[in-house]
Amino acid sequence: MSARPALPPPPPPVEIRTWPDRGALLADRAFTLGALVRMHIGPGRLGLLWTWGALGAFGWALIGTAFITFEESYDIISSIMGVVLLALGAAALVPAVVLVVVGLRRDRDIRRLLAQWGALDRDPAGDSALRLPGVSLAWLLSSFALCAFGLYACFAVPAGAVRGHDTYGLMALIMGLGFISWLIGLIGVIKAFRHRSWILGTLTGRAASDPLVPSGGGAHR
Repeated sequence: MSARPALPPPPPPVEIRTWPDRGALLADRAFTLGALVRMHIGPGRLGLLWTWGALGAFGWALIGTAFITFEESYDIISSIMGVVLLALGAAALVPAVVLVVVGLRRDRDIRRLLAQWGALDRDPAGDSALRLPGVSLAWLLSSFALCAFGLYACFAVPAGAVRGHDTYGLMALIMGLGFISWLIGLIGVIKAFRHRSWILGTLTGRAASDPLVPSGGGAHR
């Protein structure tokens, strides 16, 4: 698997900027912002996020199955099988959590760079290409659907459980899968709204509202 592309550097400080004219600055700005937007909300990023979620769901499915096995086991073979499933599930779930955290930290760095490069100048006509309305809508709708499914699994399914028929292990399995779905969907919804907020701020000259991006990232020219 190829390594992820490295993030571009932040814009140079005002005192050492060497752009010969505004046209050169806008060209570098457009190229860098285009690369950053693709890294942040490109179609591949949505697929990658869902892949991490699927890996986490697979891990939790194994862990939930282990809980059910422990709950219903009556012999040593079943107990050993439960331990094996628990170990395999942890081996899938832990890397998925790590990958999601690393991805969120990378997104934070990307948003900081987007704010800094976007603050260099204003180019509403050129920046319109960064809107990616279809991609942004795909992020929003698919992530919203995933959130809705996750909330249903977390609350509606356990509420309809039948005592003596639906085991605690089964409910833990379903609720865990629902929580993972809700979390991955929530990340996607937030990213879609943050992209929209950044686009509006870049086109209008107002900084996007993001608590993770410090103010003063770049100087207006």
